[in-house]
Amino acid sequence: MKALSKSSKYAALLVATIVSIGIAKTVYAQAAPAYTLTVDVTGVQSKTGQICMEVYNKEQGFPDDLGSGVQSDCVAITGDTVRKQFTGLPAGTYAVALVDDQNGDRKLNKDIFGVPQEGFGVSNNPTVSPTTGTPKFSQASFPVTQDTTINIVMKYKLDS
Repeated sequence: MKALSKSSKYAALLVATIVSIGIAKTVYAQAAPAYTLTVDVTGVQSKTGQICMEVYNKEQGFPDDLGSGVQSDCVAITGDTVRKQFTGLPAGTYAVALVDDQNGDRKLNKDIFGVPQEGFGVSNNPTVSPTTGTPKFSQASFPVTQDTTINIVMKYKLDS
């Protein structure tokens, strides 16, 4: 058997190294874990319509800017509770805002003074009153580092 030349040995070593790096990149390039967020909504008073929910991962747009969240969906009202699962969420900090959408426009309707005219809810169920104002992302946010279930209680008037 003929011995490999020095340049052939280097070429073989280079090919082996490139193949090893490719395998390592494939192993480490696997997708980050994705989790399921289950939102249970209680205290639904309406018998028709839909509960529209938006999942946010930042302050910007929370809680009123529909479409600025990472996921959203509407669920038909069939009783006094509603459940929705949002899948594929990477680990992070999230907040959820929702509305009892009675007119199908997928947003919280307010009067000229900014008082909600439809039921609403926010994760962590913070106080919402004329003195506290609209909840901030920091008040409503929670960590998702595993499959997570939260409960949001519907409000049909401002807190006292």
